[in-house]
Amino acid sequence: MSDVNTTTAPDNGSAATLNRLEQEGDIAADYLEGLLDIADLDGDIDMDVEGERASVSIIGDDGTRDLNKLVGRDGEVLEALQELTRLAVHRETGERSRLMLDIAGFRARKRAELAQLGAKAAAEAKASGEPVKLDPMTPFERKVVHDAVAAAGLRSESEGEEPQRRVVVLPV
Repeated sequence: MSDVNTTTAPDNGSAATLNRLEQEGDIAADYLEGLLDIADLDGDIDMDVEGERASVSIIGDDGTRDLNKLVGRDGEVLEALQELTRLAVHRETGERSRLMLDIAGFRARKRAELAQLGAKAAAEAKASGEPVKLDPMTPFERKVVHDAVAAAGLRSESEGEEPQRRVVVLPV
């Protein structure tokens, strides 16, 4: 059994966009509730609107270990579930979704680690005056690193082809 909680960020866009993103969150929550029921897992579902995308999180109580099965090794199962959830939203709305899914706080922890990595790479590029090439990353990971590098006052770009696409931090 799961509970659904909804919070909404301040309306930075139009009311229609906000309503569409809230609808995406509702559809995703229904889909994920069904998944949790089928898998016989307990979890609460939180919905939010962050920027220009719906954000849905599955949060566990004591049974976070069970939810970690839905995360998988380095988030691989989480990525697949996010795509399935986006497809469920697309099926209902007819529009492509950029919905972000987090399970048991995995993506939030990963975001903090990647922000530190981006800041460290930026400091290294500033100190050495040389570009710093990072290991290949997923699009989500690259976005977080690009944001951290920009916050440090430097520029970065992605190079290579998936799945070997990587961030390169450029010195001033």
